[in-house]
Amino acid sequence: MATSAAAAVSGVPGASFSGTSAAAASSSKTKTKNKKKHFVHQKVKVFRASDPLLSVLMWGVNHSVNELNQVPIPVMLLPDDFKANSKIKVNNHLFNRENLPSHFKFKEYCPQVFRNLRERFGIDDLDYQASLTRSPPYSENEAHDSRFLLSYDRTLAIKEISSEDVADVHSLLSHYHQYIVKCHGNTLLPQFLAMYRLSVDSEDNYMLVMRNLFSHRLAVHRKYDLKGSLVSREASDKEKVKELPTLKDMDFLNNSQKVHVDEEQKKVFMEKLKRDVEFLVQQKIMGYSLLLGIHDVQRAEQEEEEDQRQEEDETENPVTVGSYSTSPEGIASYLNSHKPLGPGEFDSGIDVYAIKSADGAPQKEVYFMGLIDILTQYDAKRKAAHAAKTVKHGAGAEISTVHPEQYGKRFLDFVTNIFT
Repeated sequence: MATSAAAAVSGVPGASFSGTSAAAASSSKTKTKNKKKHFVHQKVKVFRASDPLLSVLMWGVNHSVNELNQVPIPVMLLPDDFKANSKIKVNNHLFNRENLPSHFKFKEYCPQVFRNLRERFGIDDLDYQASLTRSPPYSENEAHDSRFLLSYDRTLAIKEISSEDVADVHSLLSHYHQYIVKCHGNTLLPQFLAMYRLSVDSEDNYMLVMRNLFSHRLAVHRKYDLKGSLVSREASDKEKVKELPTLKDMDFLNNSQKVHVDEEQKKVFMEKLKRDVEFLVQQKIMGYSLLLGIHDVQRAEQEEEEDQRQEEDETENPVTVGSYSTSPEGIASYLNSHKPLGPGEFDSGIDVYAIKSADGAPQKEVYFMGLIDILTQYDAKRKAAHAAKTVKHGAGAEISTVHPEQYGKRFLDFVTNIFT
């Protein structure tokens, strides 16, 4: 009976399943009314991606959200929820081998915790499901050492992480959740939404899903990774020739770059940042960065005009593959039908890291600013690196490997000065 139910939910008839369900893991008996959803679920989905791993990811997300949707939301999270997992093993001999591998495993970590986090970050589970499964996630930059993908509607980022990172997320998760509850989800920290293990061909791959820090519709024209350190903090020549290089602290200073926002926006941003950094210091975390993306509104308008002229010159007008603004489903689904947006405009409920430039700014820009890479604890390895760099560069050098209190203070001092 359980097998047929799982097969029906998954949309993979003929597959045999084994595993621990989220429903079985839940001990809550609370009757909770589920709010009505606007989403119409297809009975059978075909998950096809060029990479078998992505097909498994899409299948797994679809399966796990459907399964979790049958489980009442607990009144409160228990300590066991932070250790729980839901896993399923699929031996698939009969169904669409060209779409999914014959054998694979899918594991979701702490399903109740991440469901609660998604809710606190204002993301409906069925919108989340549609964003990750309606079309395959894709990579904007093939040069990444590990996979860094965006959902087809660009609202979510999927980062391949190591098993050590999984352990780090587990050790941080209860503190992180408590902090997100305390600040009502109003934070510059990464918004962790789910964590999965995908096992294909006896190889384990770990994926962490987060909200995309950049916009789903406004292009980023300049990008900086800022740590507040000046030693070895300049982009390489190889990096600088890329179409969108990731520039660093010294590049920011050398380019005389500034962030032009009004005083009230700066005050709100810095209060939020100080609170977040205080949390990271308490968790003995260092090595994090402020990722800054800059959207140039005038440049974007010029690029759009050029694209329109190019389209008019063409005899045929094919539908653009991956046209995100016309998406009928997903996190950004309602924007086009309910709230058409003009140049440089954004919905703050979706582009949560976005700030508009001040009225008197030299040029009209939109800034995307948030914290990234928050899983590095100041452990024995980091202490050794600090000692080695201090010997090399001298005790007063602005090296990136320093203890968390010093790192946090220096980081805040640097970020305070990026504004005009």
